[in-house]
Amino acid sequence: MDIEFARTFLAVIAAGNFVNAAGKLHITQSTVSARIKTLERQLGTPLFRRGRGGAELTAAGRRFLRHAKVLVRTYEQARHDVGLSSGFSAGLTLQGRIALWDGFLPHWVEWMRQSAPDISLRLEIGFEEGIMQGLVQGDIDIGVLYTPQSRPTIAAEYIFGESLVLITSAPNRRWQDSSYVHVDWGPEFLAQFSARFPDMDTSAQRVNIGWLAMQLINNHGGSAYFPMRLVRHLIRAQRLFPVEDSPLITLPVYMVYPLDRQEPHIVTAITGLRELGAEEDLRQSRDDLAPPA
Repeated sequence: MDIEFARTFLAVIAAGNFVNAAGKLHITQSTVSARIKTLERQLGTPLFRRGRGGAELTAAGRRFLRHAKVLVRTYEQARHDVGLSSGFSAGLTLQGRIALWDGFLPHWVEWMRQSAPDISLRLEIGFEEGIMQGLVQGDIDIGVLYTPQSRPTIAAEYIFGESLVLITSAPNRRWQDSSYVHVDWGPEFLAQFSARFPDMDTSAQRVNIGWLAMQLINNHGGSAYFPMRLVRHLIRAQRLFPVEDSPLITLPVYMVYPLDRQEPHIVTAITGLRELGAEEDLRQSRDDLAPPA
């Protein structure tokens, strides 16, 4: 069986239909259909029921799902392991939101290097949709993100609460102002922001990562919501200032991983994320943003 057939099968499940799967795989819809038809012919049974609502798994498709994940995961693990030097016993791929690579996840990498030096790490930046799709397809082992999507075979485990604070480059500037930069911190942030500021127009400046918002503010001034752990030192140094009477927005940070993964290196990585997440929760509970006198 061509491994791309199993990968395409998993992409359709992750995307919900053939059209979106084609976009994710950067191939045509007809290629997706042809691969699925070939796979169904090889297995001798339909795997999907096609309809207006998308592609729904048949009973046979649900049974094949577990095998498809094993096929793709085994291939990816073999590809990774073959490239490992003799000093490593296994490889692990982790994707995380870019803001979580600022501070938190590098601490986890250091923890892994000390606790499991024989594990090779592949480290990537990802967004919620891509991370969940990568888990379903077996391309990654663990994801760290803000708003996981529900998947029956994927565990979503809370690791710490991310407090976002509204900051400005000018303490006397009246807010709301035209220099506000709206960062897409994910669906949960957007829902909380809309509930707190229902009449605010955020279309002037919108970015998909916090790093870009910080560049805009550093160069031209302005305001934006940022994780407190990323800006607490700038606030204490009075380079940035909390907007007075603005509400905090709290986002839970989750790690996501396949429920059927019990390999020792996966368990070790998850243990490290749990320990560091508990430390970060404690740190934020003790946080004091008051600037020095």
